[in-house]
Amino acid sequence: MSHESKDAPAAPSDFIRDMIRADVGAGKHGGKVVTRFPPEPNGWLHIGHAKAICIDFGVAREFGGRCHLRMDDTNPTAEDISYVEAIQRDVKWLGFDWAEHMYYASDYYERFYELGEKLITKGRAYVCDLSDEDFSKHYRGTITEAGKESPYRARTAEENLDLFRRMRKGEFKDGEKVLRAKIDMTSPYMKMRDPPLVRIKHAHHYRTGDTWCIYPLYDFAHCLSDSFEGITHSLCTTEFESARELYDWVIRATEVPHVPRQTEFARLNLTYTVMSKRRLLQLVEGKLVHGWDDPRMPTLAGLRRRGYTPEAIREFCAKIGVAKNLSTVDMALLEHTVREDLDVRSPRVMAVLKPLKVLIESYPEGSVEEFDAPYWPRGTTPPAGAKANARKLPFSRVVYIERDDFMENPPKGYYRLAPGKRVRLRHAYIVTCTAVVKDEKGEIVEIVCTHDSATRGGTAPSGERVEGTIHWVSAAHAKDVEVRLYDRLISTESAADDDWLASLNPTSLTVTRAKAEPSLSEVTAGERFQFERLGFFYVDPDSKTGAPVFNRTVALKDGWQKVAQAAPEAPKSAKPKEVSAPKAPSAPIELSPEQKALADAHGLSADEARVLSQEAALRALFDAALTFDATKKKAVAGMLVNDVLGEMRSRKVDTVTFDARALLELVSLVGDATISTKQGKDVLGEMFSTGKSAKAIVETKGLKQIANASALEPLVEQVLSENADAAARYKAGNANVFGALVGMVLKKSKGQANPKMVTDLLKQKLG
Repeated sequence: MSHESKDAPAAPSDFIRDMIRADVGAGKHGGKVVTRFPPEPNGWLHIGHAKAICIDFGVAREFGGRCHLRMDDTNPTAEDISYVEAIQRDVKWLGFDWAEHMYYASDYYERFYELGEKLITKGRAYVCDLSDEDFSKHYRGTITEAGKESPYRARTAEENLDLFRRMRKGEFKDGEKVLRAKIDMTSPYMKMRDPPLVRIKHAHHYRTGDTWCIYPLYDFAHCLSDSFEGITHSLCTTEFESARELYDWVIRATEVPHVPRQTEFARLNLTYTVMSKRRLLQLVEGKLVHGWDDPRMPTLAGLRRRGYTPEAIREFCAKIGVAKNLSTVDMALLEHTVREDLDVRSPRVMAVLKPLKVLIESYPEGSVEEFDAPYWPRGTTPPAGAKANARKLPFSRVVYIERDDFMENPPKGYYRLAPGKRVRLRHAYIVTCTAVVKDEKGEIVEIVCTHDSATRGGTAPSGERVEGTIHWVSAAHAKDVEVRLYDRLISTESAADDDWLASLNPTSLTVTRAKAEPSLSEVTAGERFQFERLGFFYVDPDSKTGAPVFNRTVALKDGWQKVAQAAPEAPKSAKPKEVSAPKAPSAPIELSPEQKALADAHGLSADEARVLSQEAALRALFDAALTFDATKKKAVAGMLVNDVLGEMRSRKVDTVTFDARALLELVSLVGDATISTKQGKDVLGEMFSTGKSAKAIVETKGLKQIANASALEPLVEQVLSENADAAARYKAGNANVFGALVGMVLKKSKGQANPKMVTDLLKQKLG
């Protein structure tokens, strides 16, 4: 009897893999498996996309097939080459490769056009003169009422061909005509009531330039792209299930030879997280985070910068599995998975985030000794390329410990330092607290201890058992480092649809100056460490020589938290002044005297003052802008620190191509709502590229922001009419569709609509 199957790991099994396994076994598609990952390049990928990537690329790899990376770039006003590059970077970082199979829907524009003519010739499509608003309001019908045919539906094939060709030549304005499928205006499926296939949009495309002024709708282009590429299994999330019937109709009506098969799986929903592209864009444009790669963001770039590894994310996706039914995964599972991964790849070091001075009065004054401290626990084999040699830990008469590691009146079960208590200083000595020094306000400023010289290395020769072990750093040798403590961006398990911004966690980022052991003074961006008893940390790209910046990836489990929560309240006479350590210490940013003077002089935040003092180009622009208009100093500082710095980093430059007057002009255009914050970022990018003034760019492009309710109301009503099924699902309790409706209105306005006003109008219309 063979034992191979007993010892071999079981192959993954789920309804998608079972389906593909059956297809391969039956020889369907010649036994081939060809999948694709087809993002729209209108934003950066997030953790939800990671699940789709792992499924699309993963099943292709498992069955010896291939997976294409395709940009479904059919909307020129929302897409950009920078998004394409970010998507490619993230997919490769996650561990997958498309080899030579990189495609774009824009590669097929000519074929889409030819198939549009074919549908007209066969009487399956027509050119309609009705605006989107008129069609949705008067012809499309509702969920309970059938639609009625467009008055242009009876046009002859010759008339339609002539009009369609003139559409391509650019003879008509945006929205003046549209190519519609001729299906069934009585269909119970709203998408099947003569949906638009090709629309007029006089907009510059990031790949095709101004070659085209007509662009295919997503539902027309997506399925045909699958067919052109020979996709055997079109895997997508369940929100596309309602489009499957139209997907199949387009394939049949165009009579393309290859017929792909669409199969849906449940998207990833994660607690304490938002994963709507619209909401993520709102966070970026509203400057509520520091860009798409802010470590608080659920984007893959943000997770990477926070210190997550691709292995941890792939393992997380494997753990949650593949299913049809929608569910929400607890953020704790993701955090647990990354802890497990980082535990075996992160060398141990010591740093103190909230320093409390400890004087060891029994230790000789002026004496210093060194302890050999291993990076890895005993019995652990360091991973290849990791720091393997023991580092030197200097020890002196004054050390720092964590403020949370001392209580003057501790409750039962507290094993850290307290008056009369003995604790072990990791790798050093056992010490006993003999006194507490307070200032005139009664605040503890110093702890006085004695050490047991016979316990060098932290071991008591008598065999005495000391319960507590705490970390420390020598005050004379400690290095100042910047530490960014990240917590969950959303403070509630699920953000409310009506006012989700109110769910933002105000303490999702805390920046502090920590005291670190000397080995951490010279580190390289991208290195990972476990700060003993504190968590896993990653060296941020903002680090400079001698000035490292550490991002907390995830905290360690805090055993004391459980004890403190379970223990009965101490008597009032013994009740400690301190509370149990919070998940994210709230120490403020510590500024240098120069930075503090800058912040105080201009009312800047600590972060703004720190960045302006460190970036010479930004500081020069800020100072120059104040000479022209000091009233806008806060707005100028915000744009410099958030937008200009981000643009400089993405372009890898140290200077800008415009002066302070141009910057003030852009600040004013955004500040008075002439243009939206998103448009402002686009203008800024062009200022970097061309050196033109903001006003000239705005006038050339005809940019404006629609912040008038009467102007936006028709767009909102049009979207609701066109998507009556989505509106009905929202009213029936499916709150997830609300974000999609907001996005549709923003798209119809070409990005000019004020998002807050759109949200308010939709809530009003939907009741």
